[in-house]
Amino acid sequence: MSSGIEAEVVLDAAVVLSLGMNRVLGHGAGLAGRGAEALAALAEGRAEARAAALAEVETHERALREVVERNARIAALAETAAKIGAEAALPERLQPGERSAAELTAWCAATDPLLDEAERRLSEHLAAQVATQIFTAPAEGLKAETGKSAPPPPTGDDVRRNLERIMARLLPDAAEEERRAVAEAAGLLAGTGTAEEAEDVLQEVRLRIQDANRRVEERRAEERRRAAERDAAEQAAAERRYVLDSITAAFEDMGYEVQAGFETLTADDGTLTLTKGAWPDHSVKMKVDDAAHVRASMVRERPAESEDDRRVDVEREREWCEAFEAARDRLRDAGIRSDVAWRLEPGVRELPVAARPGQTRGRASQRERHRERHN
Repeated sequence: MSSGIEAEVVLDAAVVLSLGMNRVLGHGAGLAGRGAEALAALAEGRAEARAAALAEVETHERALREVVERNARIAALAETAAKIGAEAALPERLQPGERSAAELTAWCAATDPLLDEAERRLSEHLAAQVATQIFTAPAEGLKAETGKSAPPPPTGDDVRRNLERIMARLLPDAAEEERRAVAEAAGLLAGTGTAEEAEDVLQEVRLRIQDANRRVEERRAEERRRAAERDAAEQAAAERRYVLDSITAAFEDMGYEVQAGFETLTADDGTLTLTKGAWPDHSVKMKVDDAAHVRASMVRERPAESEDDRRVDVEREREWCEAFEAARDRLRDAGIRSDVAWRLEPGVRELPVAARPGQTRGRASQRERHRERHN
């Protein structure tokens, strides 16, 4: 083993899925339920049990994401209804809680037609609003053409029905300026005198609705993209926090004191310092990058002044190397696999002297946190 280490970290699928579930459920970073069972089966080498537990976790996590999507759609439709002054018979958003995957999936299946119907009714409401504005008073422009060969002109009711049918295609969450552009085109019906003129106007309304709907779909896609990015960032943060917590727990259980770094004025910057009561002159600096890469190196608190100091350095390095291997076993049980990519053997180089960054938390508070975790 080595005193200088770089290792790649890979989280087990059960950990990744469980962290995602816990974020949705608001339960923090702890593993729960079938995810923990999958990890236990992994540690015990029970491949069949692990596969079954992992499959259940995947199903549940997928169902949770489906619920989140429906809840977001309910919120969006409620916002649209408020903007256009419409009543919308929307289902209540679901709090997943401890519901099973089957219950979540059943709720989604029952909710989808309700949401489709609510969106349709909102579109119809919007269409009726525009039609009412246009046909409040009889349109003088809707007159019959003179001449026997001319086709009969459209009646007000015919034009209104056609307009409402076409307008109902406008997605209810179209922006105000898009709705205004459609309404302006529809308003031209008041100046038409023949069926052909009315059809020309209705065609323009169709084109403007198509353009508005395209923009709505683009906005929806962009919002889904942003939501996916937020979800990925939150997942990455949860995974990094899990790795840090697991490393901290593993070394604290072996008698080390673990301090979090404060380079970015937060305890979650990924930097850890490991010390022991029997190590007055040594510590280990560890850095976790994006829950995927770990770097660690032993340092001295003051310069070595004698051959005896250097002999102690090698002893401490060997002790640390053994501890790191033991920690890797513990982390493996927690679903964190580490593959060492680079190492420096004990005694190969003189230990560097640690910098003196300002720490805002002392070892006493670390020991207190260690006691609290085990109570």
